[in-house]
Amino acid sequence: MSNDPFDFSGRSVFVAGGSSGINLGIAHAFAAAGANVAIASRNAERVAGAVAELQAHGTQVRGYSADVRDADAIADVLAQARAAIGPFDVLVSGAAGNFVAPALGMSAKGFRTVVDIDLNGTFHVLRAGHEHLKKPGACVLNISAPQAFNPTPLQAHVCAAKAGVDMLTRVLAMEWGPEGVRINSIVPGPIGDTEGVRRLAPTPEALERMEQSIPLRRMGRVEEIAHMALFLASSRAQFVTGAVIPVDGGSSLGGGRDLSGGLS
Repeated sequence: MSNDPFDFSGRSVFVAGGSSGINLGIAHAFAAAGANVAIASRNAERVAGAVAELQAHGTQVRGYSADVRDADAIADVLAQARAAIGPFDVLVSGAAGNFVAPALGMSAKGFRTVVDIDLNGTFHVLRAGHEHLKKPGACVLNISAPQAFNPTPLQAHVCAAKAGVDMLTRVLAMEWGPEGVRINSIVPGPIGDTEGVRRLAPTPEALERMEQSIPLRRMGRVEEIAHMALFLASSRAQFVTGAVIPVDGGSSLGGGRDLSGGLS
C-alpha cells in the first residue's frame, strides 16, 4: 500500500451533485488520485458528460440520475453505486440551489425548493448513505456556503438551508463518530466560472465588486476546493470531525455581501 496520504487507489467515492461545478471538480480530484467514483445528479445528459470526462483518469466511474429531494430515488442510486464500486470511503453531498431575491419577493415554493435541495437533500444523501459507508474510516463531506453563518440580504432561503446543513454536520459528527465516521463541512467562497457565481454576480460590475471584496483579491478555483476535500478525506485529517471550514480567500470575514447586483 502506498505511503502517500493522497493516494486513493482502490477507494470508493460517491459525489451527490457531481455532474458540474465544484462537485465535479471534487470527483475529478478523487479519480485522478486513483479512486473509483460514482456521481449522481438530476440531469441525465450532464451525468453522461461528466462520466465521460471522469473516465479519462482510468478508474471505475459510475453515473446515476436522481433528485436529492426524492429520498427513495437517492437511496436507490446509493445502493446501486455501492454494489458497483463497494462501500464508500468518501461520501460528498453537494447538490445546491439558489437565486437572488428579497424575502418578500420570493414565493413559498421558491423558499421551499432551496431548502428541499440544500438541507433536505443533504439529509437524504447522508441518511441513506450511512449504511453504505466503510466503518470505521469513512469520511463524509457536506458542501456548505458562507450564507450559513453570515446573514446575507436577498439570501434568506440559502442562509436558512445552509445553516441547517452545518448543524447537521455537527450533530451527525457526534452521532456517527463512535462508528469511526468523520463528517465535515467545506464552505467555498466565490469560485470563478461556476454557476453559483454567475447567479450571484451576473454583470461585470457585480463580478468586480465581488472580487474586490475578497481579502486575497481574486476568485477561488475549483481545484482549491477539491484539494481541501482530498485533505479532509486523507489520513492527515483523521482527528478532524464536526468542522465547518471556509475555503474562501477570507471573503466570509467581511460578513454577508451585497448581492443587489444580482437583481434584475
